[in-house]
Amino acid sequence: MEPWPALPLSGWQPTRDTVHLWTQIVGKTRLALAAPANHWWNVALYVTSSGLTTSLMPDGDRGVEVSFDFVDHALDIRTTTGAHRRMALEPRSVADFFAEYQARLAEVGVDVALNPMPVELPDVVPFDRDDVHDAYDPAAMRAFWTSLVSVDRVFNDFRAEFRGKASPVHFFWGAFDLAVTRFSGRPAPRHPGGVPNCPDRVMWEAYSDEVSSAGYWPGGAGEGAFYSYAYPEPDGYRDQEVGPDARYDPDLGEFVLPYTTVRTAADPDATLLDFLHRTYRAATTSGRWP
Repeated sequence: MEPWPALPLSGWQPTRDTVHLWTQIVGKTRLALAAPANHWWNVALYVTSSGLTTSLMPDGDRGVEVSFDFVDHALDIRTTTGAHRRMALEPRSVADFFAEYQARLAEVGVDVALNPMPVELPDVVPFDRDDVHDAYDPAAMRAFWTSLVSVDRVFNDFRAEFRGKASPVHFFWGAFDLAVTRFSGRPAPRHPGGVPNCPDRVMWEAYSDEVSSAGYWPGGAGEGAFYSYAYPEPDGYRDQEVGPDARYDPDLGEFVLPYTTVRTAADPDATLLDFLHRTYRAATTSGRWP
């Protein structure tokens, strides 16, 4: 498969929405088991050689890891004591996935209570009652994972250039996006909150410090989009020049670059890296970062 595959959202949105909820179920396992970290870094998933993983989570005196495999289309639950359970990734409702997932965790001795309510989405239905979202297109998910591999590579190159505090490159299941964040070292005003089905205290912790953050989201354009924003947004930030193909979206409060523009560029990696550099400079220049 091409490293930057075509991803017309019209062809796989039902799958995206279903898998989004599956990642929330798995992500809430990490929320429950992993030690708290600043800015909720303890809850994110990570890109792997076949999909997404929680990485190793503590469970008493052993460890457990849950991984999505978008090559063989399975969900694997493994413990450091050798227990292993596998679930099929196939067309199935969120309620069915949730029920089997809880059963498989119990079989390997992982006793964890998962809040059944989705987060960061409007008009949600509890996982155990969601029989609407039930799509799974294997080819589409493999293509999306392939795009994540490419984006992860570029984001890590960008992260490696910065000597200050920077987040890992990680996948947030709340919004279903891959993100990387740089910090100025200064505190930020309290975030106003208001994210659907998400306590304001979550945003207070996430945005306790001044940031320039960028990410990749399979939405916002015909094939998804890259975004970049500053919090708090400095005066003059949205008026900065960040390249001919990117624009500031006042509704989102972010600079946006279509995924299509990147994947069809002569050098997709360089095109994306240029967007990251330009939007970071927009934040540091207008925000007068130290």
